[in-house]
Amino acid sequence: MHLAGMILPIFAIILTGWLARVSGYMPHALAPSLMRFAYYVAMPALVFLTIADESLRSLLEWRFLAAFGGGSMICFALMLFGVRFVRGAALGASAMLAAAVSMTNTGFVALPILKALYGKPGVLAAAVATVFVGALMFPVLVVLLEVSRYDASRKISVAALLRQIVTNPVILATICGLLWSVGGLTLPPPVASFLTILGEALTPCALFAIGLDLTLSELRGRMPLYALLTALKLAVVPLVVYALCVAAALGHPATVAAVVCAAVPTAKSAYVLAVEYDVEKNVVGAVISMTTLLSIVTLLAWLYLL
Repeated sequence: MHLAGMILPIFAIILTGWLARVSGYMPHALAPSLMRFAYYVAMPALVFLTIADESLRSLLEWRFLAAFGGGSMICFALMLFGVRFVRGAALGASAMLAAAVSMTNTGFVALPILKALYGKPGVLAAAVATVFVGALMFPVLVVLLEVSRYDASRKISVAALLRQIVTNPVILATICGLLWSVGGLTLPPPVASFLTILGEALTPCALFAIGLDLTLSELRGRMPLYALLTALKLAVVPLVVYALCVAAALGHPATVAAVVCAAVPTAKSAYVLAVEYDVEKNVVGAVISMTTLLSIVTLLAWLYLL
């Protein structure tokens, strides 16, 4: 009951956002603005505040990165090659389905959960996982999507891709926090209070926006495919990450953090790319909705098992 008492209120905020939209109390159009505030303001503030106050040794936990990052990339690669060569799908469609299974919403869902479980160490783990998804998995997916629609008149813009990565607010906040930590600097109390107030806004704002943006209309249609991808996302990917945690002899809190980061719903950024490149957007949208709904049960199950 202790775990349920911490986790269920987090999903209750998502439910509140969804009820606000379907009842007409708040418009669906408000969701993108709330998400932008959460991603571009509140999350960078919280990430910088957390990392700037940590030693470099605690930040560079390679075993955590190997477990979460390695498990995510293994699942991405297996799904990519499976869909591409077994089903004969196009490269872009294969990459997008692989992303739907392996790219996780570490920032908006895992971070609030780990913050409730472990406080600052949990925020740090979620921040590292978020940077991994944003700095490695996202660019890999973009490159694969660009290659899939490549023609003689079109070239992949490496400069634009690098600019997109470097200017990502979470990655930028991480870099600034690392520099501050390495420099041994101390944040002035008013600045720390300012960042704390902004960072505390992340959990309610992000979760409410997810609920406000949650739609069930995508679930009509290819339900067996949606169910399979959802099962892979919520059960198989966390299992692979857990196996790597055991193999790396990762400590218990870090293992829980890695599994939670792997077991949260599919990242909204995957849907953004699906719409941008017009590749499997209905499938990705449906998987995001299903994983958001069912992760209430599967996350509690993983936490009780661990």
